[in-house]
Amino acid sequence: MSARSTNSSSSIAGAEWLSWPGTVRVFEALCAGDHTALAVGGAVRDTLLGRPVQDVDFATDAPPERVMELAQAAGLKAIPTGIRHGTVTVVADYRGFEVTTLRRDVETFGRHATVAFTEDWVADASRRDFSINALYADADGTVFDPLNAIADIEKPHVRFIGDALARVAEDYLRILRFFRLNAELETEDFDTESLSACVRGRAGLHGLSGERVAGELKRLLGAGGAVMSLRKMFDFGLLVEILHGAPNISRFERLAAIEAALDEEADAMLRLGGIGVFVREDAERLAATLRLSNVERDRLVMFARLPAVAEASDESELRRLVFRFGKDGAHDAALKSWACSEKPASNVAWRKLVQRIARLPVPEFPLQGADLVELGAAEGPAVGKILKQLEAQWLESGCTESRKNLLAAAKELVLTGAERTSGRQ
Repeated sequence: MSARSTNSSSSIAGAEWLSWPGTVRVFEALCAGDHTALAVGGAVRDTLLGRPVQDVDFATDAPPERVMELAQAAGLKAIPTGIRHGTVTVVADYRGFEVTTLRRDVETFGRHATVAFTEDWVADASRRDFSINALYADADGTVFDPLNAIADIEKPHVRFIGDALARVAEDYLRILRFFRLNAELETEDFDTESLSACVRGRAGLHGLSGERVAGELKRLLGAGGAVMSLRKMFDFGLLVEILHGAPNISRFERLAAIEAALDEEADAMLRLGGIGVFVREDAERLAATLRLSNVERDRLVMFARLPAVAEASDESELRRLVFRFGKDGAHDAALKSWACSEKPASNVAWRKLVQRIARLPVPEFPLQGADLVELGAAEGPAVGKILKQLEAQWLESGCTESRKNLLAAAKELVLTGAERTSGRQ
């Protein structure tokens, strides 16, 4: 079936990405030699929804080997990233564009379905996951809607194409994608059949790689409708399957509300700590399960270590907090404590505390090991021990004791240490 014969009543003409030099070159290359190529999926969907577009994928009736030939003939780099399954990455104007030949399922068994290439655009659309992802557009911005999905865009409404249970069984990561898309679109009415399929298929989440789960989960946590989606996942027992532990959904919801009240961008790792970390062991388990980076792991461990902060903390307490955990850590400690206090996101005292932390400079301990060596301390463990004592004294002062006073105290400690050493001799 020709793409031109499908429903094409909508248009996204004027979309910025249609005029990207790379997009134009890929369209021109793929449409040579009586072939058809259309942008597909997220770029079309997000344009219709008024959302920014980062990546553009293409579908074409040209076989993958022919896609390679057409791209190279146009002077573009073609990489056979998944050529057995019909996918070639075409690089144009320093951007990568995934180009996939139209496919139909021959046999399905999870993610590794057997497919055959086709020229039937409806068959290709029917094997995709969600109706709102089965939308295509040509170089002029004319939208082709083989499955009449525009109505779902207008609501918006996230639903699986065809048999929801079958779509989930093909790739259990689609469970997370279902909730992530609902979160990104901030939908309030979840498709009943799709939700039921996700709940019934939740055991399949255990077979997914940590990296794939983490990728979807982090995007979900940072989405505008994350609270509603995660509450739904919690109510239906899906969060335990993902976090492998008891979620703290209430603390997460309060954290999200506080971020919104402070007009801060959603912080996915802070929110992951809020929903899944009580103690260090939780942080370690999540980092291992989700295959998080070392930086992300350290952030969760830090979240577990953050001390309780009172909204009436004085400047000395805040300076100590900033010195120990840095400005970002102190900020996280305030938000964590605020969420645990169950005070509303509109609370003025907590808001002022966050502002006070933001204004504080990071204190710098005035002494270094070289200062002690100059006073006669022997290089080695003794220097570190004295510095630790002096730092404790400085912290007790609220990070305000002067370098002069600390040097005087250091001199006395160095002399005392020297006398003890000579006495033992």
